[in-house]
Amino acid sequence: MDIGAVWAEKYRPSDFSELKGQEETVKRVKAFIEQRNIPHLMFSGHAGTGKTSLAILMAKKLFGPEWRQNFLELNASDERGIDVVRVKVKDFARTRAISNAPFKIICLDESDSLTKEAQQALRRTMENYTATCRFILINNYSSKIIEPIQSRCAIFRFRPLEEGELGAIVDRIAQNEGLSISGNAKKALIEASEGDCRKLANIMQSCAASSRTITEELIYSAASMAKPKEIKEILVLSMGKGFIEARDKLLNAMLSQGLSGLDVVKQIQKELPGLDIGTAKKMRLIDKCGEIEFRMVEGSDEFVQLEALLSNFAMAED
Repeated sequence: MDIGAVWAEKYRPSDFSELKGQEETVKRVKAFIEQRNIPHLMFSGHAGTGKTSLAILMAKKLFGPEWRQNFLELNASDERGIDVVRVKVKDFARTRAISNAPFKIICLDESDSLTKEAQQALRRTMENYTATCRFILINNYSSKIIEPIQSRCAIFRFRPLEEGELGAIVDRIAQNEGLSISGNAKKALIEASEGDCRKLANIMQSCAASSRTITEELIYSAASMAKPKEIKEILVLSMGKGFIEARDKLLNAMLSQGLSGLDVVKQIQKELPGLDIGTAKKMRLIDKCGEIEFRMVEGSDEFVQLEALLSNFAMAED
């Protein structure tokens, strides 16, 4: 078992066939590669779904061994100002590609973090250097990118991976690393990863550092999650006559698992649809979860807010 390498990088797809869950996008991108010509691209969607992996694969297929000299990757969340576009991006874009490559590629990861001024400067750069350079903009929220840039890109939406696709990745990693994982633990791992391949690999690596046999308990501990069953019991208790007991159990779960208030609200929101209460009450409680989350983000005390949320569950049956 190799725990020296970062598994999220170790198991990054090395071929188009290994990139799960984005078949239509991969099919269209492969057509661009075969023509040796691509437009400016925008990869948008959930974290850990293969956006950066696909951009790197494109560079490797287009440029071969010299892909690093023709591919510039910048993280816009670190370098988000207008000077980055004026200096780093423009300097790389204005020079011709090395060897027989038709153009260079600039990959701007987390491009939705770019300031509006930087995006305006980027727009002009994209127009002026199309003869020597193509851009791949990667983001979680395409709505944060100004319309003139969106109109210059072919936009591809990446979806979270489904259970079967994540299960195949779990099986591959477990087999290669000599790990044993039960069906229930596998299900818990898929649920904890929330469709994010990177998160899945990181949780598995954290668990493997403790034991070659991965259990549900290990997964919830590594993912900093309470067991869904435990959260549901707390909600059912609060809706009955056990509000104080439910509050104490919730506090204990938070302290023992090291959970933040935001983590707990998100888990409560996931368990809410399965509760045996009317649809109208579920809707009101979901709305309350959103309100409590907003208050926490704005700086309110987590324990006070969670107690207030539980009180709404206690009144749901009144």
